[in-house]
Amino acid sequence: IAIDGVDMTGVSPEDARQKVLGPHGTDVVLMIFREGTAAPFDVTITRAKIITPLLTYEMRPDGIAYIRLNTFGDTADQELKDAINELLAQNPKGLILDLRFNGGGYLEQGISVASEFLPRDKVVVYEKFGDGTLKSYESIGGGTALDIPMVVLINEGSASASEIVAGALQDYGRAKLIGTQSYGKGSVQSFIMLQDDQGAVGVTVALWLTPNERSIDKLGLSPDILVNITQADYDANLDPQLDAAAQTLLAIINGSPLPTSMPSPTPTATPVHAP
Repeated sequence: IAIDGVDMTGVSPEDARQKVLGPHGTDVVLMIFREGTAAPFDVTITRAKIITPLLTYEMRPDGIAYIRLNTFGDTADQELKDAINELLAQNPKGLILDLRFNGGGYLEQGISVASEFLPRDKVVVYEKFGDGTLKSYESIGGGTALDIPMVVLINEGSASASEIVAGALQDYGRAKLIGTQSYGKGSVQSFIMLQDDQGAVGVTVALWLTPNERSIDKLGLSPDILVNITQADYDANLDPQLDAAAQTLLAIINGSPLPTSMPSPTPTATPVHAP
């Protein structure tokens, strides 16, 4: 409710966030009011540089390669390529690409990431303008994982560039989507500066469409196999979506029928990979 003694009543979340930011090694005092406490209390936090890895990866005990891409930052494509090369050297049966809680990032990184799994010159996404004009962005070639069986995990936190990649892989039949409906961030904005530094106006100028011209905005992507995670799953450190991804991938490899949804797992299921 206060930052360094300044009352935050009526202050926007972004303005408050900016007041918390500061040089590495300096302190900021947060006054916090928490339900169940008798009065507000102060917490002193020493600022530090926080680095979130763009991706994590591992070879699972079942022989499946797993890559979790957290954001489409400016080195996502190279980090992904390096991870794929290291995993492919271990001869995995298949690949799980986890885009859950990935809110997006740079469009060009989305194109590059999709290009790791698609042949050259495949439309990855269209921009559709108000007059109906379509501008296409194609895969750039040089992909290192064009043939390995794969599935993609999505959820309500998968947005923007995540939906571009997942939508393209789904449209081409390159990967099944598993999880829950994605967020639905598929609009392109242009910011127009106002005179005399009086701010700016954000105007939506185009919408993103998948290669099959499905609109992403406000709709999101529907998973091929719907799998929810309940609070009980979180509390038990279970990840039914990841388990379903592995089961689906093995079914694809073995040529077995695929379900349209999967029940919650037994207590022996794979632990949750927290975002």
